Amino acid sequence: MTLLVSGDRVSDTLVIDRPLGEGAFAEVHRVRHEYLGWQAMKLFKRVASLEETRRMLDEARLLSTLGHPNIVRLFDANTVRTREGLRGFFTMEYVAGGSLERLAAAHKSMVPRDLVAEVMTQIASGLAVAHAQDPPIVHRDVTLANVLIGYDGSGMRVRVSDFGLAKRADPFTHLASAQGTYAFMAPEVMRNQGYSCASDVWSVGVIAYLLLTNRFPFHGGGEEFSSFSFGRFNRSLLPPSSYNDEVDADLDRIVLATLEIDPQNRPATAQFLADALRERAESMAGAAAEAAQAARRGDGATGPNSVGAEGTSSAEPPKASTKRANRPPTERARRLAEEALALARSPGELDRAADLMEEAVNLSPYLRDLHLSKLTLWRRGVMM
Repeated sequence: MTLLVSGDRVSDTLVIDRPLGEGAFAEVHRVRHEYLGWQAMKLFKRVASLEETRRMLDEARLLSTLGHPNIVRLFDANTVRTREGLRGFFTMEYVAGGSLERLAAAHKSMVPRDLVAEVMTQIASGLAVAHAQDPPIVHRDVTLANVLIGYDGSGMRVRVSDFGLAKRADPFTHLASAQGTYAFMAPEVMRNQGYSCASDVWSVGVIAYLLLTNRFPFHGGGEEFSSFSFGRFNRSLLPPSSYNDEVDADLDRIVLATLEIDPQNRPATAQFLADALRERAESMAGAAAEAAQAARRGDGATGPNSVGAEGTSSAEPPKASTKRANRPPTERARRLAEEALALARSPGELDRAADLMEEAVNLSPYLRDLHLSKLTLWRRGVMM
């Protein structure tokens, strides 16, 4: 049983609505603020003293120093009386779409290349702000579960959440103690050699490789996460394109760079990774424009319509993504979308409709293709 249940009052303005998830150290609830609407509340489970509560709330204080659209916003931090005693909590923005785990599961195999590249870019942009602090702030737990996928008036907006394992790195070594989630840990962290900004970059690379190939890097077929060993890093890592022919040469190069065994050979901070991804996007946009001009001229020439020297075409959407998008939505996703469409026709319900549709599109690639433009308009306050 959770420490707090639906209807419990946290403060004069905050009431528990429903649970969103639970981990070893905390549970997360959706809460209703009397004036500010829906928020998410992280409630620490194992806090036995006021001093321990304050230590756990370091995460809230850390988050409050980082103002960036790709980092979850913090609203408040305090303590609350629960059935197990006093516990610390903080509230943050509620992202109805849920985590990257949900988006990945919806595709069942490989997530479309361009969607993965955009997710990588936004994660890197958020982490870059933390890495640019003096001394740097390292996240130390970048995983699918700690990346939230929402939508605003401009489209998809990725937020990095749960800096619970983050701490300011040593100002001289720029390293921090090794913690985090095993499957996403860099080799140097597993060897107790400390955590650096480059270790966060490794974790982003693991996410990208997993989304693009439906397998972990350096992971042999049939092995479970618990069997991960140092020996796996002696294997040669095949590029993502070996498993997914949508992946272009530049994206191969970028992902492989994040997964260099020696951290000295990786992008040193998330900013370098974000820059490389943006350069690739600009190159692809230029190649697509040239291909379109050639097609309009009717001369049959496609021009340099590749994203890199290897000549991978970007002139038309990959067919594999279309097949995934055509998969019918689950019953839950369909029901959420239908409820959202009905609510959107009621005065004053557009925000609620957008939240429901956000959940639906992250559960179904088909619904994402069908309703994403509508969702972004709703987020701007425009009814259709």
